[in-house]
Amino acid sequence: MKARNLAILATAAVALYLVLLAGRAVALLGTGEPVPMLLGAGVLVLPLLGVWMLWMTWRSGNQIQRLARKLEAEGGLPDVSDLPRRPSGRVDRTAADTWFEERRAELEQEPDDWRRWYRLAYAYDIAGDRSRARATMRKAVELEAAGDGTSTGSSSTDSSSTDSAA
Repeated sequence: MKARNLAILATAAVALYLVLLAGRAVALLGTGEPVPMLLGAGVLVLPLLGVWMLWMTWRSGNQIQRLARKLEAEGGLPDVSDLPRRPSGRVDRTAADTWFEERRAELEQEPDDWRRWYRLAYAYDIAGDRSRARATMRKAVELEAAGDGTSTGSSSTDSSSTDSAA
């Protein structure tokens, strides 16, 4: 819950900044002079872009959280608690790479199962590849939304294979 509260606080700060920026844009638009009005129009694009980015980020976070809750209810959340860690707390690179390869092999067995994509995204994340983790998680969200890989039979095998690999 702490992470969500921090995200809400950060969103509120960004929203305040966007409102202040929009106020500056409106003030520039209200001058009646061509150059400040053009500048104001350009500045007005920034808060609109910021609102869109906030919306998409929250939407993505909520979709991922929904999948996590669903996977947790099935007992299939990835568990990396027993992987060796560096002094910084991050998972050891060699262990993360090995765990990643296990998740990738699982995905190859059932490529249409969103659960497998979720676990692969998690593996990318612990391996430090955030951009691939996001892309892979988007695939998991798409598959789950389309109703693919929703049989409960596959989740029980997913859960046992994740437990034995972790």
